[in-house]
Amino acid sequence: MAASDQDESDSLESTSASTVITASPTEKTAVASHDPYRALRFRDFRLLFTGSLIATLGTKMLEVAIGWQLYERTGSALVLGIVGLVLVIPVLLLSLLAGQIADRFNRKQVIMAAEGLIVAASFGLVLLSLEHGPLVLIYGCLLLLGTGSAFSQPARSALISQTVPESVFENAATWNSSSWQLASVLGPTLSGLLIALFQDATLVYLLNTLAALCFVVLLVWRRGSQQTRLQKPSRGRSTLQSLVEGVSFLRRTQIILAAITLDMFAVLLGGATTLLPIYAKDILHVGPIGLGWLNAAPSIGAIGMALLLAHRRPFQKAGRTLLLAVIGFGLATVIFGLSHNFWLSLLMLFLLGGLDNISVVIRGTLLLVRTPDQMRGRVAAVNALFIGISNEMGGFESGVTAQLFGPVASVVGGGIGTILVVLLVALIWPEMRRLSTLREQQGQGRPA
Repeated sequence: MAASDQDESDSLESTSASTVITASPTEKTAVASHDPYRALRFRDFRLLFTGSLIATLGTKMLEVAIGWQLYERTGSALVLGIVGLVLVIPVLLLSLLAGQIADRFNRKQVIMAAEGLIVAASFGLVLLSLEHGPLVLIYGCLLLLGTGSAFSQPARSALISQTVPESVFENAATWNSSSWQLASVLGPTLSGLLIALFQDATLVYLLNTLAALCFVVLLVWRRGSQQTRLQKPSRGRSTLQSLVEGVSFLRRTQIILAAITLDMFAVLLGGATTLLPIYAKDILHVGPIGLGWLNAAPSIGAIGMALLLAHRRPFQKAGRTLLLAVIGFGLATVIFGLSHNFWLSLLMLFLLGGLDNISVVIRGTLLLVRTPDQMRGRVAAVNALFIGISNEMGGFESGVTAQLFGPVASVVGGGIGTILVVLLVALIWPEMRRLSTLREQQGQGRPA
């Protein structure tokens, strides 16, 4: 990083009332000329970005390692299914509470506490792996991991707004998405190499422990001030009402609801990745090496798109771009479903990841720009809940339809369904078609 760009967060102003970060005139000029690395020039964002990348990398490594170890021990597919269930249950049950806590308490401290729980759970897996501990205790550690993730994710999403000025939200959302995708590519690869080298998953669990601990240390170095605490519920407003206020806000904010709906149904119906083992073995005949490339292609495409988005100017016709991107996602899914050529299938998965990342960046930026700071944790939690449900149900839907009608019909039908959802969203929410820039226009305001 150039010396002139070092620690630009020092020039930021955080008001005591809301800790809204503003940029100086010099910084606004830099934004106007479009600096693709603008968000990374703010020290606090760099710390959050790096910590999230390392922590997610550890998580992706662990997901591969735990599946390999348990299948080696038991040879049971049911055991692997329970792993996914145990990890997602806390997200489904605790997301709304996690969002409430992210808005009521210091978000940095919430993340540190959640990552501390992940450190403890991961180290528990290290000990259980060394001692060949019982499955019930392994599942207990995984439940703690899922709980830590459920509380960490909403606070992470909400904390981004306290690390960069509003004019940089889109660039920050782009880099935040790229960190997750990069970890999704590198994590499974590194985990597989380590397991192949040592024939054991213990080292991977230890690395995940260190990754979560590293995230905590990086957050300690963050200098930004604490956001305003959520006001205690008044007499006429119960804690339960405050808890579900994120849902109410999304219902009132139609443009964000439309974006989340698009993404949720694209994930729910476009379940091509769930059936990749079937395609690799029975349709494309490429074996485990080909399966590895097929699994990596969407994330590689997403990283490429993230870099492209970072180097282009902010969206000027964001609504139309989002609708076209999801239509493209559906078309790529259909072509992949019909393809019997490995390279064409690989290209379609690459496009799937890139087009999906456009949706992720637009949705993430809308959540940052159009949500009041005191509600960002709860709204991010609702978003995580919807996406978590669609991920799990999408895999289930793809499996059931593939069993009933075959994998090709399942994937092609899902792609067509995604396109139909885009058309419905465009009809139900015409404001999505008219959406220009992601930042609110003067006088537009936020919903009451």
